[in-house]
Amino acid sequence: MAEIRLTKVEQGQTKIRNVPIAVTPEGFWCCPSPVVFQKTIKAQNPLNKTKPSSPPPKTSVQKKRTPINERKAPSTPLRSSVVSDDQRNCGSDTPGVSASIVSERTPRPKIESLPRKVAIEFGEPGTSDMKVVLLGKQGFCVKLSVHKNVLVENSSFFADKLSEEESNLSCLEIDDCEDVEIYVETVGLMYCKEMKQRLIKQSVSRVLRILKVAELISFNTCIQSCLKYLEAVPWIGEEEEEKVVSSVIRLQNEGIGVTPVLKRVSSNVANPPKDTISHIMELVLKSNEEKGRREMKSVVLKLLRENNSLSSYTDSSDICNETIYSSCRSCLNSLLSLFKQAAEPEFADKPLDNKEPVVKQIALEADNLSWLLEILADRQAADEFALIWSNQQELAALHSKLPIVSRYHVSCITSRLFVGIGRGELLPSKDTRHLLLQTWLQPLINDYSWLQHGCRSFDRKVVEEGIGRTILTLPLENQRSILLAWLGTFLKAGDNCPNLQRAFEVWWRRTFIRPYMETQGSPQQPDSSMTSGQDT
Repeated sequence: MAEIRLTKVEQGQTKIRNVPIAVTPEGFWCCPSPVVFQKTIKAQNPLNKTKPSSPPPKTSVQKKRTPINERKAPSTPLRSSVVSDDQRNCGSDTPGVSASIVSERTPRPKIESLPRKVAIEFGEPGTSDMKVVLLGKQGFCVKLSVHKNVLVENSSFFADKLSEEESNLSCLEIDDCEDVEIYVETVGLMYCKEMKQRLIKQSVSRVLRILKVAELISFNTCIQSCLKYLEAVPWIGEEEEEKVVSSVIRLQNEGIGVTPVLKRVSSNVANPPKDTISHIMELVLKSNEEKGRREMKSVVLKLLRENNSLSSYTDSSDICNETIYSSCRSCLNSLLSLFKQAAEPEFADKPLDNKEPVVKQIALEADNLSWLLEILADRQAADEFALIWSNQQELAALHSKLPIVSRYHVSCITSRLFVGIGRGELLPSKDTRHLLLQTWLQPLINDYSWLQHGCRSFDRKVVEEGIGRTILTLPLENQRSILLAWLGTFLKAGDNCPNLQRAFEVWWRRTFIRPYMETQGSPQQPDSSMTSGQDT
């Protein structure tokens, strides 16, 4: 806390500023205008640029900011005159801001190095029984005409300070005040009967500043009013929320009750994350409204990605994965049942109104599985999904019995798995990769033409690269069998088949070129090594 000490305020040169004040019946200001302090502090900034040894220029402070006033300075002597405390007390008949006297205090480098000080006075000197002088940065000085009984009743800090000094103390000086503007407003709130009405007009950031000063001077009534304000007002943006929470937690550490405010960001109710996430997943997966489902899938995916980046979220990661895989199995069972229903011979003869719900539900379940796979890939937990999908032989067998318009959504799942393996996002075993290619590569080839022209999210180059890289992770003999089967299809279908030319070239070099180079170089390498050994 800033130091408070007894001092004598003497006359000195000052810049006088008239400030509009709302005065209470008690003869004290209600709260000063924030603009006054901001303008005054800004006007002081040029003082730092002047050389300490040079005499203060007559128009250095106001020249750039108020050129009109500077030109009229000679005709308005009140703006630059020096008035004593006694003259101001006698001459002011109405409460307001008077021209204040800047004290010539004991040598203080930060203040004395400035050629002038700007001072503002609040309160009614004629009715007050003491003064509080706030010394801020850049020589900014504020003199408060206050009442001892008001300070003692509202602030234990001032009560302790006044009890330590002699009873006839008439002036307290606070050095290095960080936020003079808010300090004045906080002291002014001691004179407000309806503090809530005053705070309700303020912004959250300003109330946090008031709360900080109220905490420093132990103004408990103000602290509670600020906390009630923060509990009720909306917090706009994450940055503002973090500021509120950090300020409130600081008060909590000092033993001040802040539970109502913190309840907005924390809960004491035992609600396991597994149940909450499971409920959210269920709501999203079962939604039939396309736009709402699409938007919420994007939001949940983004939020889960944020959770993945938090180290504190690691403990609940396994619980979340269990929930996701439970949803995967449910969607797979539903998808298989729908495929069986659509593959029945009599299904094709049904009216369109009867077939359309089944087709839409197939697309919905396939889209749900693609979304769940995306979540698992972000969490680096999709290896088990690859194994589950590779073992869906029954679903793959039914695939060819459905019209392409009904089944192509399933091939999007296969494509995403190949892309994930090609990028290293999931690392299934060799047997799983081989089984995945055996089970789902041909169905993907069968739907390839439709995927290119009927699926906006399909990226041909990315998918082809993923398929090729997946093939090249297998043993050489498996690469050979798969690529030769692909070659036969590609030579017949052309662009309607994935172009795996790059993978084919790599396999070719591995098979026909590199073994030959190794056999040619192997006899020479031992000779050179042996020769080098003999030389040593």
